[in-house]
Amino acid sequence: MKKYSIITGLFFLMIVSGGCKKYLDVNENPNAANKPPIAGLLANTTYLTANNVYLVGDFVDYYSQYFASPTSGSPTDTYDETDNSGTWTSIYNVLTDLYDMRKIAQENGWSAYMGIADITSAINLNMAINVWGDMPFSEAFIGVSNLIPKFDSDKVLFDSCIVMLDRGISLLQQPGIDGQLNKPSDFIHQGDLAAWVKTGYALKARLLNQLSKTSAYSSTAVLAAIDKAYTSNADDAQVTQFTVRNPFADAAIANRNLNLDVWLSENFIQATNGVTYGVFDPRLPEITIPTEAGKYQGVVHAAGGYWGTPNGAGYQGEQNTKHVQNYLEPGKWYSSTNSPLQIIINSEMRFVEAEASFRASNKDRAYTAYLAGIKASMEKLNVNTDLMNAYLSNPIVAVGKDNLTLALIMKEKYVACFLMPVTWDDLRRFDYVMKDFSLPINAVLPTFIRRVTYPSATTTRNGENVPVVERTDHLWWDK
Repeated sequence: MKKYSIITGLFFLMIVSGGCKKYLDVNENPNAANKPPIAGLLANTTYLTANNVYLVGDFVDYYSQYFASPTSGSPTDTYDETDNSGTWTSIYNVLTDLYDMRKIAQENGWSAYMGIADITSAINLNMAINVWGDMPFSEAFIGVSNLIPKFDSDKVLFDSCIVMLDRGISLLQQPGIDGQLNKPSDFIHQGDLAAWVKTGYALKARLLNQLSKTSAYSSTAVLAAIDKAYTSNADDAQVTQFTVRNPFADAAIANRNLNLDVWLSENFIQATNGVTYGVFDPRLPEITIPTEAGKYQGVVHAAGGYWGTPNGAGYQGEQNTKHVQNYLEPGKWYSSTNSPLQIIINSEMRFVEAEASFRASNKDRAYTAYLAGIKASMEKLNVNTDLMNAYLSNPIVAVGKDNLTLALIMKEKYVACFLMPVTWDDLRRFDYVMKDFSLPINAVLPTFIRRVTYPSATTTRNGENVPVVERTDHLWWDK
């Protein structure tokens, strides 16, 4: 999957940068006639931010046990060391463009571009520090004068993300700035500044909720951000326009051609097919299709079931070319040509609201938000209304406010945030305590993975500053 995404991103970068004038002539905004370069940066950064979410998900989705490799002992599947230089480089390329975009905007007094640059920088930087921890940032964008920038602590950078979000939200609420943007260049919100403000608050709520294991956690602060964030699926931050197709769609098509990838973990399948929780989730058929009849783990099963791959074990069928295990299917909700690459979504916010309300002992609000999160997720995936209502009324799901638990909230958030990197943050916050969640078979680490090793993209160029870490080390918010 990574190869396609990097090529797609570079191809798009050439279109926006090398052919910037032509692109902007087509999408000319009379109110921004003198700003083609900055509009090109807006197009590049909003498009590639979504692709960066995909690139991070491309490996952390195995740690979240959404995916499992069909190859036994796959390094990513078993927590072995991997080199994610492509993702590291892509994030820094976007952060560099955002730095330039904000600088140009500041020089010209364009608050709209500055605000979007701040919020989008926080999205990318927060993803990076949640994967690697300490990162170069304060000295990272000053050019050839410093090719070996220091690493700033992830705690300092987290605080910087909050500062950027507050500043970006404030900038986007200044009067009279709407005409500054070349709106078609914004691939996330199409120049809707009110939508960007909501996304700023949504990301702030996500980050503040991430502090649940620390003394800095405040359910009041989380809910204050939630109150100004998303209220419907129409608010979601996502990208639906691609140079060719959604990269998960490309991976699903390649899988059909025996370039095997995007196989679904046994953990995820059993969390949704009724095995783990005793209720079938109607979102599962919107993700994949029933398997063919065949032998799975030595047992013959009939067609029509859903069977995942145990993480670390590889394929379990008669042969890995026969569909007796599930994977992302071309044309399904997450893997169609124009399926959205989701950055932050309404259903996630409802579960953040549910968790924060639960921690604040507000059972009524917690339970209402919990059900609203399930409903929002199912409505977005176009689940049949009758099936959705049956699920919502099932006593395993509809437990009542007095029986709601954090485990139930996180179980539903796990499904609603399918393929999103934020799930790995959640699993670490809850110490991987989810029903039937276990270490991968033949894992090379004695415990669940907590962070990723620094890639060669930085160790070969800035090795003297790269921190020495282990993949079992906890990040500062995960103590």
